[in-house]
Amino acid sequence: MWLVGRRQLNELRGQMSLPDKTEWSPCQKTALRLLQEDTANLFITGAAGTGKSFLIREFLKNKERKKFPVVASTGSAAVLVGGRTFHSFFGLGIMEGGLDRTIDKALANRRIVNRLKKTEGFVLDEVSMISGVTLRAAEAIARFARGDQRPWGGMRVVAVGDFAQLPPVTPSGQRDWAFLEETWLRSDFVPVLLRTMLRSQDPDYLQMLSCIRSGAIDEQVQRYLSERVHEEVEELSLTRLFGRRDMAERFNRQRLASLENPLQEFPTRYLGTPQGIEQLKRNAPIPELLQLKEGALVMIRVNDPGYQYVNGSIGIVTHITPQLLEVTLKNKKIVEITQHDFAVLDGDGEEVATATNFPVTLAYAITIHKAQGVTLDGLIADLRGLWEPGQAYVALSRLRSGANLFLHGWDVASIRVDPQVVAFYERLG
Repeated sequence: MWLVGRRQLNELRGQMSLPDKTEWSPCQKTALRLLQEDTANLFITGAAGTGKSFLIREFLKNKERKKFPVVASTGSAAVLVGGRTFHSFFGLGIMEGGLDRTIDKALANRRIVNRLKKTEGFVLDEVSMISGVTLRAAEAIARFARGDQRPWGGMRVVAVGDFAQLPPVTPSGQRDWAFLEETWLRSDFVPVLLRTMLRSQDPDYLQMLSCIRSGAIDEQVQRYLSERVHEEVEELSLTRLFGRRDMAERFNRQRLASLENPLQEFPTRYLGTPQGIEQLKRNAPIPELLQLKEGALVMIRVNDPGYQYVNGSIGIVTHITPQLLEVTLKNKKIVEITQHDFAVLDGDGEEVATATNFPVTLAYAITIHKAQGVTLDGLIADLRGLWEPGQAYVALSRLRSGANLFLHGWDVASIRVDPQVVAFYERLG
């Protein structure tokens, strides 16, 4: 998500309506100034599509990644950004044995202590998925490792994310939001709330999203969603979003089987430590066995060094060889896709395992979780039976416009918003 060059940023501006620096809104200018000129801990937040990632790219382009790394809240995000997980960076493991034991174990590891002593600060990506107890453990480890009782041992922290999107996963199932943790208060984050929408310029769609984000399901929102319910949508070029992985995988298999062209299979090649390979099998955006046919709808899962496509671009496979895929994108551009290495890094940023295959997945269907951060031209979703706060909002906010939103159905009970999140953002203003 962060690894994008200047020429690619120019193309992204065309695809996502990202503003030129001279056209930035006051809140965006303030955010960039605080990032570049200040030393305060920051919390960069805002609705989906407001340019949080773009700001961080601008901030990091002149930073030495060893001294100011990006750490991700999940393994999947870490693989995509070529970075490290929050857990591995701070030596948290799975926090077996509780908080105190986790802290003691990390501090007994000289590599972790030395790494933290050399770090100036870090960007925490998708902070909403970090639990409060996890944040508390990492902050304590940082203070003791650096011998500095200031918050985070004096390191600068730039937390990025939207608590109105997907929540942390906890063993108890209860929501342990990071912003409710005392560590969050001690960190003294300066909130930077981005308000300018970059992904979409559709006012009716944006108004609906704002209501969904805050849980205000009034008659206008209900009418908007109900008008987009089409029980028999069969447009195969649109991606479907499902709440559960097995449903998405089953739909992809069914659509692939319906194509008459021969099936071709490409096993992913893994190299590295057993633990690293296992992490890649769980978190890399490619399957262990990639199954394709000519005519299949696919999503590209990397940014192109030649700036022809980005992670999330969708197209049709028109030709397959063992060395490359030819894909016709939605804008009719034909691109050639070669095999790509996805890596998992240890806490020091060293590569411990790689997974190699064509960087594409079938795009007839993906889960709502996997869609977070992706921009789609159109989608079909069933918003019934959802169970997590933010799921409906993440699904609905993937588009540039509501014109290509199609629903099999929806219900009010699936549009879940945590009142604590609503209250938190009300306090931010």
